Amino acid sequence: MAAAAIGVSHLVQSTRAGAEFGFALVWAVVLANIFKYPFLEYGPRYALATGKNMVEGYARMGKWALWIFIVFTVCTMFAVHAAVTMVTASLAGNLTGLHLPVIAWSSLILFVSILYLVRNTYALLDKAIKVLMVILAFSTIAAMVLAFLNVGYEAKPDILAPEVWTVSGVAFLIALMGWMPIPIDAAAWQSIWSVERMKQTGYKPKLKEVLFDFNLGYIGAALIALAFLTLGALVMYGSGEDFATSAAGFSNQFIHLYTTALGDWAYFIIIICAFTTMLSTTLTVTDTYPRVLTKIVENVQQPGSKTDIKALYAYLLVGVSAGTLVLLMILGDRFRFLIDLATTLSFLAAPVLAFMNHKLIHQPEVPVQYQPGRWLYWLSFSGIIFLTIFALIYLYWMILY
Repeated sequence: MAAAAIGVSHLVQSTRAGAEFGFALVWAVVLANIFKYPFLEYGPRYALATGKNMVEGYARMGKWALWIFIVFTVCTMFAVHAAVTMVTASLAGNLTGLHLPVIAWSSLILFVSILYLVRNTYALLDKAIKVLMVILAFSTIAAMVLAFLNVGYEAKPDILAPEVWTVSGVAFLIALMGWMPIPIDAAAWQSIWSVERMKQTGYKPKLKEVLFDFNLGYIGAALIALAFLTLGALVMYGSGEDFATSAAGFSNQFIHLYTTALGDWAYFIIIICAFTTMLSTTLTVTDTYPRVLTKIVENVQQPGSKTDIKALYAYLLVGVSAGTLVLLMILGDRFRFLIDLATTLSFLAAPVLAFMNHKLIHQPEVPVQYQPGRWLYWLSFSGIIFLTIFALIYLYWMILY
């Protein structure tokens, strides 16, 4: 999940927050990570406690919960998939020097992703990606430290951060928190991966082992988000350079952040690590939605019905990717619009999904020893209030202004 999280929310939205607002939105990154924590942690917790994924849990909780999840999944999946694919495509152009149209690179990346996933060789690539993601994380921290030592741009004394509490400011605030560190839907994804992993290995880990792994990845992703924001603030804020609206422009700016702080020698290291990190996210999302949809089909079909799950997964793998390419063709290279659309949709869905996850982890099928402690219960309750308030603030600004 950490590999999926360190993607658009970090490379694009966190960097953009620093570039456009300086350090004014640090609080939003911190609070989003804190208040989303319980609902994402419930994914592996529920899988371990019941041996079931959360899609099955929603179905057991009631048809209303399952259908809410289905509607949110279908309404967001193409935008989410398109957003991560577009960012990967922009980095591929920089890596290879072949500056093809975004739709061409996106088509090639999705085609390769489908081949990998159908042939089930993703596990081999995943091991390499984890190493490269760690290199990217350390490179980001190194670039941030060097930027702190006055390497790169310095903001002009009279520079003022844009107002947050305006229509455009609130719109970006919600887009920033939408995928920070990852959409709440990812709890269901994580539960599916966890169940599959337990089946694959035949080993049921202890709760403390699962939580240690989750916390390590989650806290690491949160800290890296702050590092990207800091890098954007120190290198771009006050430089007079606007954040790019196109995918190619973003890719150039992103690499420029590192070469300004680290030097030109870092160019190929950073572009390789950034591309493989985003490829990891794209592969994960390309795999996730067909996998989630197959679980949905299993839970909505009539009892006794038999479905060839492997064949269904393969058809959905192609179908979802085709739908994503159609959306990319319709929108063209409207990079910032697509990113903001995907992240905003995820945030508006967050309060409802958070409530469902909170209710699900307290269902009778979850043994008491696996249910959240008092502090996590109250953090979960507070998180629902936090997400609801900010969703209402967004709707208030968009409707009245």
